[in-house]
Amino acid sequence: MKQVISISLGSSANNYEFQSTFLGQKFKIRRIGTNGDYDKAIDLLIQLDAETDAFGLGSVKLPVPRKTGRLIGMASNLLNQVRDDSGRIAKLRSRLKTPVTTGDHLIKVAHEWAIRSLQFEYTGYFNNSRVLFLSGINNLHMASVMSEFTENLTFADPVIDSGISRFIHSFKDLELYAKGIHDILKWVPSKRLSDSAIPLKRWNQHIIRKAMQKAHIIVVPYHNFYSYIGDCTPEELGGKTIITTTAYDDRIEFLKNQGVDVIIDTTPKLLKRVVGVNVQEALVIAALGKKEHQITDEEMLELMTESETGLRPRLVYPGGEPKHKTRFAFVIHPLSQEQFKLEKAVKPFVNIPGAVDAVEKVVAYAPPWVYSTITGIKSPTGVEAEGWLITVGGTPKQMMTHSPEFTYKRLLMAARMAKRLGAQIMGLGAFTKVVGDAGVTVAKKAAIPITTGNSYSASGALWAAADAVRRMGLIEIEEGKKINGKTMVFGATGAIGSVCCRLLAMAFEEVYLCGRNIVKLMALKESILKETPDVKLHTVVNPDKHTPEMDVIVTATSGMGKKILDITKVKPGCVITDVARPLDLSPEDVAKRPDVLVIESGEILLPGDPKMKDIGLPPKVAYACLAETIVLALDRRFEVFTIGRDIEWEKVKAIYKMGLKHGMRLAAISGVNGVFTDADIAKVRDLALAARKQTGETSVEDQEEEPPVRKKRAAVRSGHKN
Repeated sequence: MKQVISISLGSSANNYEFQSTFLGQKFKIRRIGTNGDYDKAIDLLIQLDAETDAFGLGSVKLPVPRKTGRLIGMASNLLNQVRDDSGRIAKLRSRLKTPVTTGDHLIKVAHEWAIRSLQFEYTGYFNNSRVLFLSGINNLHMASVMSEFTENLTFADPVIDSGISRFIHSFKDLELYAKGIHDILKWVPSKRLSDSAIPLKRWNQHIIRKAMQKAHIIVVPYHNFYSYIGDCTPEELGGKTIITTTAYDDRIEFLKNQGVDVIIDTTPKLLKRVVGVNVQEALVIAALGKKEHQITDEEMLELMTESETGLRPRLVYPGGEPKHKTRFAFVIHPLSQEQFKLEKAVKPFVNIPGAVDAVEKVVAYAPPWVYSTITGIKSPTGVEAEGWLITVGGTPKQMMTHSPEFTYKRLLMAARMAKRLGAQIMGLGAFTKVVGDAGVTVAKKAAIPITTGNSYSASGALWAAADAVRRMGLIEIEEGKKINGKTMVFGATGAIGSVCCRLLAMAFEEVYLCGRNIVKLMALKESILKETPDVKLHTVVNPDKHTPEMDVIVTATSGMGKKILDITKVKPGCVITDVARPLDLSPEDVAKRPDVLVIESGEILLPGDPKMKDIGLPPKVAYACLAETIVLALDRRFEVFTIGRDIEWEKVKAIYKMGLKHGMRLAAISGVNGVFTDADIAKVRDLALAARKQTGETSVEDQEEEPPVRKKRAAVRSGHKN
């Protein structure tokens, strides 16, 4: 049986002795604490040299290792002010036959492997995360790796080590600080200020706590763990991810009580109990029969990636259930002056001629600002999402009076803000997704993935249309079968129109494809029939003679305000879905036919218990374009998804399936005047029935009752005949 002994300068109260198996070999493992007594530690090492296969040294201090490349000279002046045991260790190694390790090689490899493996396994895990290092110098290699995935790094070294009430915010600046040549060192407190150290200490404690509250991830050194966060409360640590090394049970229990969501233990758990990194590396050395300097990074990584050894970073969920949280941002803007009039600051000027016009112009030039945070979104899969609604001040009217570049500039400012906040993807809402090239330029220039939400908007609008048809009750619908009705798509060969045609072909028995180019229409028809052969498709260039027959009409043109459809000619009770932006039907057009249901969009009920400021919808309900951004965040699809005026059919199907997977449901149907209530739909239905009665289209008896009643009556009549 091999023996590994850890000689620690730490407390003897934590001593242990047990037996275990590692890499198929039996080990006796001991820890002996010397309570800071150097001489005792040296005596023990010499005394036990002959009977030990590998020594671990615990609670020793080493300078930052010198390396080639970007980390040359990183043994900082600041770090060398603390105890440096490297000289003593070198002398000990020369006197001992047994390999001696402090575990620093394992820590270095484990830190990098933990970050990279999690980033790969959970796509974009660290993207744009706000990470607070309580000691960047003690976690220098990890900080270097982390800087590849996020620029939102904060290092508390000056505050904690030097009493300087300032943070470092980049890895490059941390390098300069480590060398002792950073400008921040000019802020070292003077003797006069140091004499009144209590106020300064309290201020530094205050700013550290504030930094913790803002962070998504906090990196805590494993040496003196409690001295860094022992006084913290759930206000600082609640909902956070903590990265540390050797997360002992007492530390896990402490973090659990503070409401921590996730603990990332960068070193693996080799044995049933957690032991220090010096013990773990000593185990590896003894098992492989090599000296500490003979084990390469590659060999250590091979052990970490070998599933049988279990040498992988450890994820601990103190609450018991896995916690995975993603982040998004979404751009909104005021739709009209009416929204300005609701603001408290503007209300006193509403009656002053020209005042609101002036406000509208001024706000269009304002930089973006955060309107609301969104919390509480939770998928049935367990993934959670949080985000920010970022406002750009221009109304559609103001956007149209400026060049597209004017709006691009503000959207790129919003993207930079989103990245600083920690968002991993950003969505464009309302008019911002159609102005200019519909997001293409913004997606190319933004340092964060962009989506317009148009894929889910198209899906949601037709989802709403199908629901509206059911709620109107004017078409007989049998469960499991296609809707027995006629539907027409204006702008059928366009990007959105072709997607609508494909979706309708899956839900309705008969679809009319309307456009200006018959060749394109025929090609689209052939393509749809390959996917949905059981639908009746018609191609029409002149839709007027067919319009009065339609039960559902979808307008998806790019007419930019040109008159496309004469609403006065449509059938009473027709459901019109206007997915064109700008809208094909004006509020004045809609008002002409109160017996027709005109839908602008289908709104989505978000999963979990979401909370955000009012956006003009019922609680927990979001616009489909916002929902697309949230769905992509929940699914970790941090990519440019929907941009430009072309919508890909495959992406529409994909986002719809992703939405169902993450618990998205159709919540509401919206028109020009907002969300339709059941009473609104019932009123349209009653007016449609009355109009049909006048034309003699259907019998009063059948149309005044709900479809289930008519269906039951028909069954009864059929029974009488039999």
